[in-house]
Amino acid sequence: MKLIRLALCLAALFGAQLAQADATAYPLTIKSCNRDVTFTQAPKHAVSHDINMTQMMLALGLKPRMAGYSGISGWKSVTPEMKAILDGLPELASKYPSVETLLNANVDFFFAGWDYGMRVGGDLTPHTLTPLGINVYELTESCAFVMKRPPASMEDTYNDLRNLGKIFDVQDRANALIAQMQAKIADVQKALPASKPRVFLYDSGEDRAMTSGKLGIPHALIEAAGGDDILSDIAASWTRVNWETVVERNPEVIVIVDYSEVTAEQKQRFLETNPALQSVDAIKHKRFIVIPYVQATPGIDNVLAIETLAKGFHPQ
Repeated sequence: MKLIRLALCLAALFGAQLAQADATAYPLTIKSCNRDVTFTQAPKHAVSHDINMTQMMLALGLKPRMAGYSGISGWKSVTPEMKAILDGLPELASKYPSVETLLNANVDFFFAGWDYGMRVGGDLTPHTLTPLGINVYELTESCAFVMKRPPASMEDTYNDLRNLGKIFDVQDRANALIAQMQAKIADVQKALPASKPRVFLYDSGEDRAMTSGKLGIPHALIEAAGGDDILSDIAASWTRVNWETVVERNPEVIVIVDYSEVTAEQKQRFLETNPALQSVDAIKHKRFIVIPYVQATPGIDNVLAIETLAKGFHPQ
């Protein structure tokens, strides 16, 4: 949330500079996953799905261009600060919006991702929305579900911010926010030791663990914070693994993603009492780090995740 506030302050502080910046020349064509998307003008009735993408839009000062958001209250709690920032914007759907919902709101732009509001073969996709006059921009990290991609990195988030800046003609705001994020991460990395603890990210699941492979942003966060992602050889984004794999790779730290009806405390208790995991170093030494969902998914709060993880990986 600090980054949202600072980004909005930057937008106001550098308002004169923003006015002098080169304007986006429309029509504008942007690469979204494996598609070219053309904009004849800046969207006027945009909708973002999920808390991380909504934060990006708000941090760029795009609230006046938004018809609303979706997919937040149905999955996770909204902090009082986030509620204040969202004030005045309607939530069009607590979980997944329908095509009809977007049409009824006169939406002309949908910012979502694969399994962040869209499912391959589902009703809500670029293929179904584009003919209806709704341009779709896909979250870069999520493109791993529809095309071959390199391992996730912070550049994925920067790419989204740059593209949003171009689409909405707020490039200077996007560039200022990216520079701020890069500077904060550089500050963290200056103090990192050479040693890297083995790290496992736990999202959810009991029979099998929901986690992230090297194509998901948690991989980038762990590596940026000076950790060694034990699943860095798995060419998948959000995925499931057997507990045997976790035991074999023996993480020294377990990162828990906090969201949904199952609390972080309940997740930690499950891990600590799971008989299959008692030989794991992180369990024996009770080394757990908790980060909220919004920090574990691509967005401006990834910086906060890296700061938290670095402190937990390398305690003084």
